Amino acid sequence: MIKQKSVIYLISMMTLAGCSGQKQASVAVEEQSGQWILGPFVRPEGVNPVISPQPTTFQCPMRKQPVRWEESDTFNPAATVKDGKIVVLYRAEDNSAQGIGKRTSRIGYAESTDGVTMSRTDAPVLFPSEDDFKEIEWEGGCEDPRVAMTEDGLYVMLYTAWNRNLPRLAVATSRDLKNWTKHGLAFAKAYNGRFANIASKSASIVTGVKDGRLVIEKVDGKYFMYWGENAVCAATSDNLTDWTPVLNENNELREIAKPRSGYFDSRLTECGPPAIKTVNGIVLLYNGKNGYKEERDSAYPAGAYCAGQFLFDANDPYKVLDRLDKPFFVPEAAFEKSGQYKDGTVFIEGLAYFKNKLYLYYGCADSQVAVAICDDNIDSKLKTHN
Repeated sequence: MIKQKSVIYLISMMTLAGCSGQKQASVAVEEQSGQWILGPFVRPEGVNPVISPQPTTFQCPMRKQPVRWEESDTFNPAATVKDGKIVVLYRAEDNSAQGIGKRTSRIGYAESTDGVTMSRTDAPVLFPSEDDFKEIEWEGGCEDPRVAMTEDGLYVMLYTAWNRNLPRLAVATSRDLKNWTKHGLAFAKAYNGRFANIASKSASIVTGVKDGRLVIEKVDGKYFMYWGENAVCAATSDNLTDWTPVLNENNELREIAKPRSGYFDSRLTECGPPAIKTVNGIVLLYNGKNGYKEERDSAYPAGAYCAGQFLFDANDPYKVLDRLDKPFFVPEAAFEKSGQYKDGTVFIEGLAYFKNKLYLYYGCADSQVAVAICDDNIDSKLKTHN
């Protein structure tokens, strides 16, 4: 990793104990090699959280009865743009049990013309059913989506299929973001199924701005994604539904970046929204989990999820050019530090390019959804072409 003389990139407007309802920017980060960092992302005044639980019911095809599918928690959202609106696809949990990972998750749909005022559908758009994918999805459900769009308007979702035994990346596609076709496990066919039954999560497909839209782009002739939570790994694809994990010289998963002792990401480096090509390289926003013991960064609460950024070489997506030593986004508001996950979480998963701004959607303490916006000359950083 390149290390250069650090300079202050952004001064925090709020302390870690900040309150909701006020204009908040992310905490100070150190810029290590020029103006490559995406941001600052600012929480708009008086609008967050933008999605919260509600007692809406739908007829569950598995339980054969009406279920309040988003009664307990709404969090960890994907985001994209369609027909002049931002669409947020969020994870919602029912109240079928108590404890993280013990309820059933489904994916809900919300849309907005301004990025903050949401109109939601009454029923989820992706959920476990009596289909070919029941074995991998029931009864934990469909979790933590990331969504990206092709140039011709095909939306690709990578989500976690959770059967309460093994979490695995699965793929679904759609033209309208409401009707989805499931394709099963992302790694099912690679290497004769070698990685079909490993734990896998958090896939961030590489994208770029073209004709004013954030769309999926190829890297060296193939679709490319970063994935993983315990380390940043990679996978490639020719068709966006079947993915091949990248291996190292020992024929094992190639780990591009790992957690760092003494830093905010000392426990996990979990990939966030779709990675984005910029004038400086490929930027991957990710979720760093702080440790609990001597390996943690004492500046942040033990176990807290804060957001970081990697810069990868555009011509060699495995090469880390730079990495933030301090998070650019941390739990500040009360609703970001109280809920299912009380250690504090701003879990970033959705990134939408809309009206020359970047809208970052994130899960708050595994309980609600909020947004932060970057409009600070963002177009000068993005690599755009027609």
